[in-house]
Amino acid sequence: MKELVKTLCAIDAPSSFEDAMRDFIRPRAEAAGCEVYEDVLGNLIVHKPGAPADKRIMFAAHMDEVGIIIKALGDDGYLKFACVGGVDVRVLIGKRVLVGANHVPGIIGIKAVHLTTQDERKIVPKINDMYIDIGASSREEAEKLTCCGDYAVFDSFPVDFGEGMLKARAIDDRVGCATMLKLIENGPAVDSWYVFTVQEEVGTRGAAPASHRIKPDAAIILEGTTAGDLPDAKPHLKVCAPGAGAVLPFMDNSAIYDREMFNELRSLAEKNGIRYQIKQYVSGGTDAGNIQRARAGIPVAAISAAVRYIHSPSCVASIDDFEQIYALAAAFLAAHAK
Repeated sequence: MKELVKTLCAIDAPSSFEDAMRDFIRPRAEAAGCEVYEDVLGNLIVHKPGAPADKRIMFAAHMDEVGIIIKALGDDGYLKFACVGGVDVRVLIGKRVLVGANHVPGIIGIKAVHLTTQDERKIVPKINDMYIDIGASSREEAEKLTCCGDYAVFDSFPVDFGEGMLKARAIDDRVGCATMLKLIENGPAVDSWYVFTVQEEVGTRGAAPASHRIKPDAAIILEGTTAGDLPDAKPHLKVCAPGAGAVLPFMDNSAIYDREMFNELRSLAEKNGIRYQIKQYVSGGTDAGNIQRARAGIPVAAISAAVRYIHSPSCVASIDDFEQIYALAAAFLAAHAK
């Protein structure tokens, strides 16, 4: 799981630019003997044939990551930009980025500190006050390297970190995609569906049309979720912690998860010695809500990885948690074989 997650985290795929992820996943799924197709929106849908299941089971994980989109090229060669998805602007200042498919290197800058007032130094700069410097001295030079509508991603590649941790961008949700790929290639040989969704970070847009097409009886979302296990956090706000196992949420801002499936996942974890934790705070959202609405209230559940500094250039998560997530998803699938 570690090497697969690291490989996926190094692929550029901000929302609506998921092409490279599709190009990586499709041949592996086809080589595993699966039927693979892409819908109009760009979701990659995989059907794995196998022993009959007692219900039509769908797993979902999103391919996209938060990122940046170029919205203007200045006469001075600097790029104005907007965020794609929920990025805390406090993490942007001074960060390195890679612009476009050619990976043009850039730096996110702001007004020099000696030019700011004391009042300006007390507030977080607005994104409209930032720019990307790609070393161009004019609009004409910048236009040779990029254009409006181009994307940028954080220049941050995966590295092993501390004791059994991984530091990378886009762990949310490359861990979910890696889990599904491993289920497709090595998981229980049970008839099942896997949806690698698009545009989750900008409104969970891909999940609904995919679930309309598959018409599942139950769905499990494989995700990354915010960890709050920081030194100054109050206990009830710590949410979950990397290294404490797979995260099982009972509710978030997108859905109240099905109680029967939630309890089944807990029971399976305890029966199989899989480490898990309950998410302690209602926050965030996943594809679950749109899947549930699209399929008239079908049961949904989620299995997540606790991720520190989520939606930043340097997300941190536990490698062992990745293995626990896979083990629990595989146990659920095996439990529903006829």
